[in-house]
Amino acid sequence: MKIVRYTGGGAAMYGILEGSSIRCADGSPYEHLSPADTRVELGTVRLLPPCTPSKIVALGVNYRSHGDEMQHRIPEEPLLFIKPSTSVIGPEDNIVYPESSARVDYEGELGVVIGTCAWHVPKEEANGYILGYTCLNDVTARDIQARDKQWTRSKGFDTFCPLGPCIETELDPADLMLETRLNGETRQKTSTADLIFPVDELVSFISHIMTLLPGDVIATGTTSGIGPMQPGDTVEVEIEYIGTLKNYVVV
Repeated sequence: MKIVRYTGGGAAMYGILEGSSIRCADGSPYEHLSPADTRVELGTVRLLPPCTPSKIVALGVNYRSHGDEMQHRIPEEPLLFIKPSTSVIGPEDNIVYPESSARVDYEGELGVVIGTCAWHVPKEEANGYILGYTCLNDVTARDIQARDKQWTRSKGFDTFCPLGPCIETELDPADLMLETRLNGETRQKTSTADLIFPVDELVSFISHIMTLLPGDVIATGTTSGIGPMQPGDTVEVEIEYIGTLKNYVVV
């Protein structure tokens, strides 16, 4: 099931994406989502970020190929950082190039959306705390990251966490193809089978540090092929069975 959030000009609503239309739904995917008989056409509404996380817990160096290109040692434990909720935007929204940066990069990633409150979760029970999966772009001001030697500012700007277009709830994340395109040209292409720390291990590890709330997102890390974007560019993150997240770079 592909869960979306959308608006037709009024309040945000949840629905179920079925081809080119959305089946309207009552309730919440974190409690009970009840499909209705009514539908709206996808082209007549605006898709919103599919969830509203209190935090995005992100992974650094979780693909060996990315560690090699960034000249980072492969971590023995998951390397975590947090992106603020204010960085989240949805499909077709604009990524704003900050005046303080001279290089802003794309980083296509698999996002894990938490479905129920998770605290001290055993690895073997992790799947029961996951609502589903989405596409994510961990936008990064690379020059600021290099200057700061830590990642909060470089990855925390408003608009630096595009999410969407949906949350796919019926999916095995172990071997999904992920592709990032810049102006239609493939820049990243990999399988989630190459993750150093898989999804179930990440949920368990993070939940032993902080409580994960419904709607929170784990950004599982990016692969090799990162690179700069410029104002006027279009960036797309496509993940098998989920869909394509498209955003535009502006000043």
